[in-house]
Amino acid sequence: MDFQFFIGVDVSKLTLDFAVSDSQSTRFHIQVTNDLKGIRSFVARCKQEKVSLTNSLVCMEHTGIYNNNAIQFFHQKNVAMCIEHGRQIKQSMGMVRGKNDKVDALRISQYTRRYQDKIQLWEPERDVLVKIKHLTALRKRLINAKNQLKTPIKESEKWLPKALVKEMNNVNQPAVKTLQKQIKSVDQKLNAIIASDQQLNHLFNIVTSVSGVGPVLCYELLLTTKEFTSIKDPRKYASYAGVAPFDNLSGTSLKGSKRVSPMANKAVKKILHMAALSVVSREGEMTEFYRRKVDEGKNKMAVINAVRNKIIHRVFACVRKNQKYEENYKGQLA
Repeated sequence: MDFQFFIGVDVSKLTLDFAVSDSQSTRFHIQVTNDLKGIRSFVARCKQEKVSLTNSLVCMEHTGIYNNNAIQFFHQKNVAMCIEHGRQIKQSMGMVRGKNDKVDALRISQYTRRYQDKIQLWEPERDVLVKIKHLTALRKRLINAKNQLKTPIKESEKWLPKALVKEMNNVNQPAVKTLQKQIKSVDQKLNAIIASDQQLNHLFNIVTSVSGVGPVLCYELLLTTKEFTSIKDPRKYASYAGVAPFDNLSGTSLKGSKRVSPMANKAVKKILHMAALSVVSREGEMTEFYRRKVDEGKNKMAVINAVRNKIIHRVFACVRKNQKYEENYKGQLA
């Protein structure tokens, strides 16, 4: 689709900055409140400036819940949108100096105009995925709260009198037990959502059949790939998760070893790391692979990273073939 206008939106908690440009220059900028009334005032300004939303492409950074009002409004009006990562937009601008809300909106508008043929248009997620996203976020917060209560006391056992540690544990224990019950309740809700949706349940059974993949990693894979529709290539996902090694070479002077990129989804990478540690800690062919590579002199962390890659490739192979992972067919799937 050929777009006539390009709208960059800088999103904050209280305000939205809209910068509108055409194929040649910037038309106008306006700051409104981040609510329905503010968005409608922007639409009224578009009518004054003869800017057609039907022929416009709206682009904004991914800011979590703060851009929900704008997304819902433009989706209902069937306006083409894209939600880009902030770093993607920043790096495309080259060397720039200074920033404020107006400048950021103008830069997003310029980015949209420049890369309109490469931008992936936003599509709404299914309601079940939205529920899983918010429940998993709640689960992470509950786990963090539980660890914040338990860890300091556990670490102080060697340094404080036993009677004091016991007293603190007695005070702390009811809160920890309550958080554990809440985590269990969230897990039950997630299980119920998966079981109630035929498509999700089918994917869940396939993905978790791969050794090392539990429910938590499965949820992240389903969310970050939109049920394996937005990312279908395991190598792309390995790069996205920060576990794909890249060359570190330049001419004849720089010949470094391969290394992973720091630009990654750190949450997914952390869960993948825990999955890899889990799978190599119990007997099986992954453990044999790990021991063999370490005995050959490979760096242990590099071997763990290879295990993370194996998990990703096996999951994507199983999804592609629409079948559960079986040890007997590991040669075909991996």
